[in-house]
Amino acid sequence: MTTVPLCVNFESDFVLQLVPVESDFTMDQVAEAAAHHSLNRRVKPQPGRTLRVRLQDGDAPFDRDATVEQSGFQVMETIEVYYE
Repeated sequence: MTTVPLCVNFESDFVLQLVPVESDFTMDQVAEAAAHHSLNRRVKPQPGRTLRVRLQDGDAPFDRDATVEQSGFQVMETIEVYYE
């Protein structure tokens, strides 16, 4: 298990966050880690909607069960976390 720092652009947040995640985290766990820094601080939660992860300016989200390692994230890669 390796720690991978990611730059996270959380939907509707004006702050980019540096979020450390583990290489075996799933995309759902990455989204939760990112949400910890934004939700109820600068972003209002949206109950009933699912958080998803994609590369910044990416089209398709990663599979929710894919791990950080499987997704090929590099140190300091910028991702977007958004509600679907």
